[in-house]
Amino acid sequence: MNRQCTRSGCKGRAVATLTYAYADSTAVLGPLALQATPGCYDLCATHASKMTAPQGWEIIRLADPESLVPEPDEDDLLALANAVREVGFSDNPASNLAGDPSSVVELGRRGHLRVIQDAQRNV
Repeated sequence: MNRQCTRSGCKGRAVATLTYAYADSTAVLGPLALQATPGCYDLCATHASKMTAPQGWEIIRLADPESLVPEPDEDDLLALANAVREVGFSDNPASNLAGDPSSVVELGRRGHLRVIQDAQRNV
């Protein structure tokens, strides 16, 4: 989820979604929605923390905007560290990097990470 803040001129990464409940005169600010939705506004941490509502409206903050900035997933960091370690400790690291991209067999996916079949072993 790499969406930009919807505020004019802001190029910050969105971390929160603002939704207006007009019937209740309420603005709801919560974690970034999974998908961009019409009528909802994605905000960066700066704009989320400074967000105000019209006079007479209530603001419901589902989370502190500072805590909405995503931290790297530990699984992602471990997968990256293991991949680097594997290539670094191999006998011939250059041969591990070369290969035909069309021969890659994807076994699974989690977010932006992929599990691919080892070319030397059949998993």
